[in-house]
Amino acid sequence: MQVATIMTTRVVTVEMDDRLSLIRDIFNQARFRHLMVMEEGELLGIISDRDLLRALSPYLDSAAEQARDTETLNRRAHQIMTRQPITVSPHQTLAYAARLMLDKKVSCLPVLDRGTLVGVLSWKDLLKAAVEEGAL
Repeated sequence: MQVATIMTTRVVTVEMDDRLSLIRDIFNQARFRHLMVMEEGELLGIISDRDLLRALSPYLDSAAEQARDTETLNRRAHQIMTRQPITVSPHQTLAYAARLMLDKKVSCLPVLDRGTLVGVLSWKDLLKAAVEEGAL
C-alpha cells in the first residue's frame, strides 16, 4: 500500500513570520498536531504542538502570568520550527514511511510530490491503516 492511500490531504500551513499566538489558536481549534511552515509554496519547516508548548511560557493564562510570559506569544514560527523536515513521496510504501519515522524519530512526515506539499502522514494514520487491514 502506498502513502497516498492513507495520507491526510487537508494540511494546515503557516508562514515563517506568523506569530505563536496564531499558531496556538490554530492548535486549540483543530484536531491535529502538526503545522507545515511554508514560504512562497516551499516547505521550509514543521511545528508540532509539542514544539509550541516548549516555546511558550508555562505561566500563560495563569494567576502568575506577567508581561514577559505573554511576550512569548509574539515569537515567530521560524524561531521554533524544525527546519529541513524529513519528507516522503506519495508513491512510497507504508512500510518505507513507517521505517523512516522510526529511524528518524519523527511523528509525522510531510508528503511531497515533485516538491509540492500534497499531504501529511502521521503515526496515527499508520496505526489506523494497520488496524483496518487487520494487521493488529
